[in-house]
Amino acid sequence: MKEIKVPVLPESINEATVASWHKKPGDYIELDDVIVEIETDKVVLEVPAEESGVLTEISAEEGETVTEQQVLGLMDDVASSEDNKSSENQEEAPAQDEKTESSDAKNEPDEIHKAEPKTHEETQERPQVSSQPAPENSTPRPSGNRMEERVPMTRIRKTIANKLHSATQNTAMLTTFNEVDMSEILSMRASYKEAFEKKYSVKLGFMSFFVKAAVESLKKFPTVNAYIDGEDIVYHAYCDVSVAVSSDRGLVVPVLRDAHKMGMHDIEKGIVDFAVRAQDGTLGIEEMSGGTFTISNGGVFGSLMSTPILNSPQSAILGMHKTQERPVVVDGEIVIRPMMYLALSYDHRIIDGKEAVQFLISIKEALEDPARLLLKV
Repeated sequence: MKEIKVPVLPESINEATVASWHKKPGDYIELDDVIVEIETDKVVLEVPAEESGVLTEISAEEGETVTEQQVLGLMDDVASSEDNKSSENQEEAPAQDEKTESSDAKNEPDEIHKAEPKTHEETQERPQVSSQPAPENSTPRPSGNRMEERVPMTRIRKTIANKLHSATQNTAMLTTFNEVDMSEILSMRASYKEAFEKKYSVKLGFMSFFVKAAVESLKKFPTVNAYIDGEDIVYHAYCDVSVAVSSDRGLVVPVLRDAHKMGMHDIEKGIVDFAVRAQDGTLGIEEMSGGTFTISNGGVFGSLMSTPILNSPQSAILGMHKTQERPVVVDGEIVIRPMMYLALSYDHRIIDGKEAVQFLISIKEALEDPARLLLKV
């Protein structure tokens, strides 16, 4: 008999929740088949079969809280399961004669049902019902399916909820806005996208421009890259940029380490990798820990403007949005340009309004003239 146990949990994680069983008792399991998924605060861990066999027992049901190395279930190995099958095949059920009715049943007399006499109450006349129609209720009654379903929050969703609530309650959060003309970036992408993809085997997207613009601006405004720790301000001599990625299990924020040292192709490859593994649930907790500044792209879902919430303990987050053609005034003339609204939410306790506005303008200028990113001016 083989025990199925909770795997070793990541550092600082003490417990997990049984997310879903992929097998049920009696199922045959091949080597490396995923038997059950375990959900921690940030990641989902798959528990594969270490050998082939049959699942015989589930010890921890879905939704149950478990700890490291706790037994989740039991399974028989291949040899014992095959022995059971052969012994079952050798057993034969005793033959039985088919009879439609027993001899005793033939001898039983037919039952005769007689009408029982009515009681005194039943013989009384029923009260007459008024033929007058009941007054109509003027209040409309709800119709259709009005069922409700109560579903427990997943562990990841609880963590997201707690962090967002903490950020709004424990910071003096404020948001400033600006807009950027995306003409130059769109033109550059159109000119170099094929050469870029051919050389680096990854597409040239928007995110690499924004990460590079943010990194150069963070160097100019180090307070935006800092955070409050008690009565101290902690400054970073590096830029670890967190990138908000949506998944079926919720929002995750993996980190591009040393983004200030990365080329645009490295940034694009890193983001593609994060997106794939966010859907697979294979991002590690260490990959989502830390970070000095966050970028969130709501534009991929069609958002035109938003106020992003801080990713604590960070002091600022940049919100990207949908690129949309709008009439703007350029050199005294009204022209149509592809425009994007930018939003910077920041902790006003550490970042002054002037500094936040200047930081956002720095990003705007770098994006509208991408040569700045190459020349670092």
